[in-house]
Amino acid sequence: MKRFYKLVSTKKEPGGFGICLDSKPVKTPSGTLLLAPTENMANEIVKEWAEQEELIVPDSMPLTQILTTRIDRVSKEREAMSEAAMKYLDTDLLCYHAEQPPDLVKLQQESWAPWLDWFEGKFGMALQTTTSLSALRQEESIHHTVLDHIESATDDEFTALQLVVSLSGSLVLGLAFSEGDVTPEQVFNAAHVEEQHKAAIYHEDLHGPDPMEEKKQEAMKKDLQAAAVFLKFLK
Repeated sequence: MKRFYKLVSTKKEPGGFGICLDSKPVKTPSGTLLLAPTENMANEIVKEWAEQEELIVPDSMPLTQILTTRIDRVSKEREAMSEAAMKYLDTDLLCYHAEQPPDLVKLQQESWAPWLDWFEGKFGMALQTTTSLSALRQEESIHHTVLDHIESATDDEFTALQLVVSLSGSLVLGLAFSEGDVTPEQVFNAAHVEEQHKAAIYHEDLHGPDPMEEKKQEAMKKDLQAAAVFLKFLK
């Protein structure tokens, strides 16, 4: 839609800080007030709305989208979303390795081993890995331990976690991200090992990447950065 407001501001409300457009509160698609849990986060969301030009482009406001997801979905569908995130434990990107070619095998090892080690250090259990296409089934004790950890997170923390899991295809990376132990750049690189390998083969540094793929990757980077900001301003 066209931009219809001039001034964006915050307003203290019971339970958080609202966003106002010419003194009118912003609401989520469900009709609920868009309330940020902290004033710092509200101020960052104000910037997103203030930077809109002639048209309001939701995709250019990732923090607003993340907060909307928490309010409209996570607060109402947390159990189902937790189940969806847990499914990645058996299909985690980091657990499915290539046998060939050697360059790709090496790149996967360098990119993924630190986060598999992080998981083992965090939970005291090692994940199985495979070079087969057959699906793994991690030990039940791991499932229970990770589920308990996820369920202990607040709705805000879980919102960022599930976003990173779905973006990266890795529950391990999502867990490390929610703990502040992996950066957006590291998540992106770990999730694009195969693409990096292909880029080297096809000399994309000279010819440039596929425009559609480049657009998808830039969108992912923006979402990962927003998730990091979201977690930062929960404090």
